[in-house]
Amino acid sequence: MTDGIRRLPPLNALRAFEVAARHLNFRLAAEELGVTQGAVAQQVRGLETVLGLKLFERHARTLALTEAGRSYVGNICRAFELISDATDALKPEPRRVTISVTPSFASRWLIPRLPEFTEAHPDIDLRILATDRLSNFQTDAVDLAVRYGRPPFGPGLTADLLFEQVIVAVASPLLIEKLGPPDQAENFKHYALLHDAHDFWPQFLDVIFSGGAATSGKNIRFNQTSLAIEAAAAGQGLALASLFFVTDDLASRRLVRPFTTELRVGADFYLVSPRKPRHPAAVLEVGEWMGAAKAWMVGPLPPQGQALPPTMTEEGWGFPPQPGHEKPEDDS
Repeated sequence: MTDGIRRLPPLNALRAFEVAARHLNFRLAAEELGVTQGAVAQQVRGLETVLGLKLFERHARTLALTEAGRSYVGNICRAFELISDATDALKPEPRRVTISVTPSFASRWLIPRLPEFTEAHPDIDLRILATDRLSNFQTDAVDLAVRYGRPPFGPGLTADLLFEQVIVAVASPLLIEKLGPPDQAENFKHYALLHDAHDFWPQFLDVIFSGGAATSGKNIRFNQTSLAIEAAAAGQGLALASLFFVTDDLASRRLVRPFTTELRVGADFYLVSPRKPRHPAAVLEVGEWMGAAKAWMVGPLPPQGQALPPTMTEEGWGFPPQPGHEKPEDDS
């Protein structure tokens, strides 16, 4: 074994020859290797001396492989590929999962919880594709997607319910203090309505003011739900949002629910993946983590004795009933 290794030409010289053969230029080879042009030329001359063969024809501005050089370089390239493959085989394959979500889902729910994910799964390389475009699992190399609608979402896909779509109105408590409770028609007209691309306000108004008496002449429109929510938190008006998008804001009192009304629109959020994922173990772990994070996102009610803002009930904070505050079953 030792004698065989000794008969090998210098590996640095072989590498210089392989790179120079690709570029047919010592200067470009030197730039790739991070050495001087003279060093590459010297390595190649040394290799030719060891082999007793001429590998290049030197011309004024370029190189040309000799017949021996052409024959040799193919085998040298394969040898370097074998070394590279053998080295890669020693390294554990990174566990990559690409998840496709809307920008609002990413900013309002997923990104705030990423520190918990990376702590629990440091070996998974999670890649987030935030787009309103419907991603393709094959061409976009997507492993998981959060999709809004009703299953089935396509052949060969599985869909698990992640969040029910429950639409609620939210506003800054400071704005409510300034303009008065918006559930009173005389106050409601002073509020701007913050619309997103879904524009559920007509349906919501039909429920809260069934007589149609209350209107608002102020409307601001956004293409992203997350922008409407941020505008509401800044005191610019009333926004409609999925309840799970604003749970953290309700818990911190950054936003409040001025109406107890909850609107259901017949479509929910599902976690969708191919039936035969490329990385089944990692995809399963990400899906299980998202389900667990969903269960952890509920906060407590305000402390006992703390006054709620005008028109706010315990139900209106957006939290599930606590012991002693259970909501009666709905007979419907």
